[in-house]
Amino acid sequence: MPAWLSEAIFVITLTIMLVGLFGLLVPIFPGIVVIWLAALGYGVVTGFTTLGWVLFVLLTLLMITGETIDNVLMSARAHKEGVAWSSIVLGMLAGILGTIFFPPFGGLIAAPLVVWLLEYLRLRDVRKSLASLRGLAIGWGASFVVRFMLGLAMIGIWLVWAINR
Repeated sequence: MPAWLSEAIFVITLTIMLVGLFGLLVPIFPGIVVIWLAALGYGVVTGFTTLGWVLFVLLTLLMITGETIDNVLMSARAHKEGVAWSSIVLGMLAGILGTIFFPPFGGLIAAPLVVWLLEYLRLRDVRKSLASLRGLAIGWGASFVVRFMLGLAMIGIWLVWAINR
């Protein structure tokens, strides 16, 4: 492979990974998956060496962890604040549908709005329903920090792979 092509693939892959990393600011955006897909594309285009396979398996485990921790931290914190599981699940569904039908910010609006509305209807108390949103926001913040750190780790691991080709 010519050096210019190898460099172009490197730059394109890194750019996609950085989009995934900073896309984590949007709660519904699958930034960890975007980083993983960029690594997969890199491996498919450049070929997987033994080191590449080992590091790609590690990247896959980090991606699964990042996607799981996102839902766990947000849901657990919201539930700790007293939010009903049904409100959490319907809020997540609203977030997904909002993102699909009104990208990129539909999910950001729909998820908390649905959680607040359902909790207000359940509790008939504005303060308690707003506390539900606080729990959701704190959970999202914790989730963001963890996913951002995992995203940085994934990019670092990919850099080790790319540099040691």
